[in-house]
Amino acid sequence: MKITWFGHSAFRLDFAGKAVLIDPFFTGNPAFQGDRAKIVEGVSHILITHGHGDHVGDALDIAKATGAKVVTNFELCMYLAKQGLGNFDPMNTGGTTDQGGFTVTLVRADHSAGLVEMDVNFPLGNANGVIVKAPGEPTIYHMGDTDIFGDMALIAEIHQPDVVIVPIGDRFTMGPEVAALAVERYFGRAKAAIPCHYASFPPLVPNADRFVAALDGKGIQVVVPHKTVGVTV
Repeated sequence: MKITWFGHSAFRLDFAGKAVLIDPFFTGNPAFQGDRAKIVEGVSHILITHGHGDHVGDALDIAKATGAKVVTNFELCMYLAKQGLGNFDPMNTGGTTDQGGFTVTLVRADHSAGLVEMDVNFPLGNANGVIVKAPGEPTIYHMGDTDIFGDMALIAEIHQPDVVIVPIGDRFTMGPEVAALAVERYFGRAKAAIPCHYASFPPLVPNADRFVAALDGKGIQVVVPHKTVGVTV
């Protein structure tokens, strides 16, 4: 499997002939570098962890242009359908769906979710993490936006992720040290931890150095990818 980071929380997974985007925030993402048209080539699915603009991102435009299926919580699916989305698969926390060659499970995240229209903020279901499983491939856990929480132990027990994608930026999610504690305490058996949700907007931490330092000597491989350069796991 190849995992490519595009800044903030946007990723692409390539495996077994599949191409899956997660939280495709390109337009307006100050950390994004690259050609969106090339990045979305061959994409069949778009997974959205929750209904904030920096995670929904370009999902609607990409889905309309490519026909990719959007997989996210029910409320966000219905909202996007009203905006013209035609191919979607609604879910909710704890549910698993078969996407043809891989499955998607939504798990808990401690965060909010909602968008603003006409100066009114309205909720869009719960915030989630996303588990991606495919035969013969590493299991991926994209935490979405979250703080640490004790039920991460259950997520680790049930899903046994090989790669955890962890928000470390602080202010809106856990910071680097708490994120490192979450990885060490609950996901110590994972093959790799990949930090995200940092070095994009000024209030967020500017780099992954503190996260890397906090996990130094803990026996956990930390992969800090270069943007748009895929890493193989």
